[in-house]
Amino acid sequence: MCEENKIELNPGERLDDLQIRGYEIIQKPGRFCFGMDAVLLAAYAKVKKQERALDLGTGTGILPILLEAKNEGAHYTGLEIQAESADMARRSVRHNGLQDRIDIITGDIREASAIFGAGAYKVITVNPPYMIGEHGLKNENEALYAARHEVLCTLDDILRESAKILPLRGRFYMVHRPFRLPEILAKMSKAGIEPKRMRLVYPYVDKEPNMVLIEGLRGGNPRMQVEAPLIVYREKGSYTEEILRIYGKI
Repeated sequence: MCEENKIELNPGERLDDLQIRGYEIIQKPGRFCFGMDAVLLAAYAKVKKQERALDLGTGTGILPILLEAKNEGAHYTGLEIQAESADMARRSVRHNGLQDRIDIITGDIREASAIFGAGAYKVITVNPPYMIGEHGLKNENEALYAARHEVLCTLDDILRESAKILPLRGRFYMVHRPFRLPEILAKMSKAGIEPKRMRLVYPYVDKEPNMVLIEGLRGGNPRMQVEAPLIVYREKGSYTEEILRIYGKI
């Protein structure tokens, strides 16, 4: 990292090595740190040369940073409503010298189309809150609770705004939970973002899936490819080769 990009961390923050291109990210344990779902989504989404990508609810900026590292896209933007997380994301962008490649905007997903305009981005990614209402345990930490529960935006908000922002044939990538798949697929189609590709993620080969990766196409025809399952662990504490490749370990 260049000396001019080195920054002071605020109390409680740490720098984590992303193990790609020497990039690091500022995180704050006890607030919200990225997980495997963000890493898998960054590997699943594709941003082609000259395309611009928008990450909705970017948190501390993990997806724009990983997408920039893995793709040849022209530019990346993250939208985040929580000011502290957005500030951490901006400082991570500066720390990695990516100011010309990544913008972090503080704003509400529910107003995203008004902020960015119609057809502004060819690609949208989102790692949204998975839980509705009281699903799951309520966390007293407001930042964590908002990241995991649909309190600041809903799936309907995300799909409505994405459909407005994406041009015809624009691509939408999302990671979510399989228990909401019927709702997700129905609402994507209703919003005009046709599900085109789906991959279920299993913690172990003999367990139920706990994540789903989905690609949608605005204005696409109703035909979807269900891809081979992605298995995370061969055995406890031992990742499969595909996961190791995604993490850049092999």
